[in-house]
Amino acid sequence: MAWATGLLVSTKELINRTPPAWSGAGVSRSVHVVRIDDDGEMILVDTPSTSSDLAGFESFRTSAWGSEAVRGLGSRYFPVLAGGNLVVAPTDVVEFLAECTLLRAHLGEIVPATDLGHSHEWYVEIVSARLSNIEQTAHRALEAHGGVLIR
Repeated sequence: MAWATGLLVSTKELINRTPPAWSGAGVSRSVHVVRIDDDGEMILVDTPSTSSDLAGFESFRTSAWGSEAVRGLGSRYFPVLAGGNLVVAPTDVVEFLAECTLLRAHLGEIVPATDLGHSHEWYVEIVSARLSNIEQTAHRALEAHGGVLIR
């Protein structure tokens, strides 16, 4: 089943879907507001043209969001991304935003290790930008009485 804005996807399928084996560092993760319809199905809400749905590279699932540094902070939502998609229920969005604030306070500690191609500062900047997209999406979810999906 292909993903598209407004596509109805079963909650069970969405939660259980894991990243494809071929996903690499160049593949981007995305963040969306989701609503639950009367039949219990998730509907992806359109991302405004003034916003970005980028949530980080595929490699960020384990090197940033699901890293030991994030786990060590007591994070409960972001580490889920190491093994699959993250669905935050509407009732948990405020708590999720608090976790975003915690991660933002520790960006220098949670970014991936420096490599030959990128400096520590580059990683801090890119993770900060993706975290901003996630935070903005979570705020839109609150306004829409919806949840958050990072896939």
